[in-house]
Amino acid sequence: MTDQTAEQLAATWVRPEIRAISAYHVPDPAGLIKLDAMENPYNWPEAIRADWLDALGEAQLNRYPHPEAPALKERLREVLEIPADAGLLLGNGSDELIQMLALTLGGPGRCILSVEPGFVMYRMIATFAGMDYRGVPLNAEGFSLELGPLLQAIEEQDPALIFLAYPNNPTGNLFSAADLERVMRAARGVVVVDEAYAPFTDETFLQRLGEFPNLLVLRTLSKMGFAGLRLGLLAGPQAWTREIDKTRLPYNINVLTQISTEFALRHKAVFDDQTAEIRRSRQDLLKALNAMDGILAYESQANFILFRTPAGQAPAIHAGLKEQGVLIKNLHGTHPLLADCLRVTVGAPEENRAFLAGLRASCG
Repeated sequence: MTDQTAEQLAATWVRPEIRAISAYHVPDPAGLIKLDAMENPYNWPEAIRADWLDALGEAQLNRYPHPEAPALKERLREVLEIPADAGLLLGNGSDELIQMLALTLGGPGRCILSVEPGFVMYRMIATFAGMDYRGVPLNAEGFSLELGPLLQAIEEQDPALIFLAYPNNPTGNLFSAADLERVMRAARGVVVVDEAYAPFTDETFLQRLGEFPNLLVLRTLSKMGFAGLRLGLLAGPQAWTREIDKTRLPYNINVLTQISTEFALRHKAVFDDQTAEIRRSRQDLLKALNAMDGILAYESQANFILFRTPAGQAPAIHAGLKEQGVLIKNLHGTHPLLADCLRVTVGAPEENRAFLAGLRASCG
């Protein structure tokens, strides 16, 4: 029996790169209007909830779920128009699929490459998997791809994995499809187009699977109203998905998620209507933000808006909004290109009005 404390033992055995980072932080939203996490603000309509509960009543909780979720996969292929010859994997949110990709393609000296500012989990999961990470800065003006430096980084680093969010988080913009094609042609490794915010834009690479041998498309159903179900999907050539599937933990999609998601997708028109309302509200919110003195709001193809406050005021405005009962995301200090920036999720109309009122009070 060692005489060391748990802290001393942890300091000895925990990998230094893990000790050097912080766990992913989720703030407590209790009592606040929650506009910080890109969730759909609308609950499932009462008209379908009774039928949903009846469907859950058939769940055999004493048994393991089907490991492949075939019924759910069939529904996803139909609803999302996934090419019939593409492989399809499901994950506990898209985060698990990102981790599976890193575990499959990782190894000594191998690299994950993305752009910055971007989704923080690309860097974090690279660290978890013991991979190097390289982030290429976006254009400082409109957050577009800096194609020259990006292609140079691909040539120098020869990354095993490239992640490009389409639209990008946290900036909300769509990169040029032609630029993404250049990246796919330049890369020897896998290029993952992360379409987490696909419900809020008309652009997608999903139906182009098979056109590029190294293209995979990542999706999540969280943004369209199923955040609590934690379901992500990865589609691409079966030569890739067969190998990636080997890193999937058994029974990773629980039976309640399988039943609930398959049921919800039968009512996709309901959620399409909600998405259309969010897209309309996004434009109203963008216009209102850009009408305020000192605020610069960026065009968005997602369900959130990034905006820049007067220099040095973002932390105080964020805190002031919280005092007004509204929780948004403070991005100031997370990346040099995000200095003085905050991000707000597009909420229901009354939530958006409360946010704007709180912002005016906090800026005053």
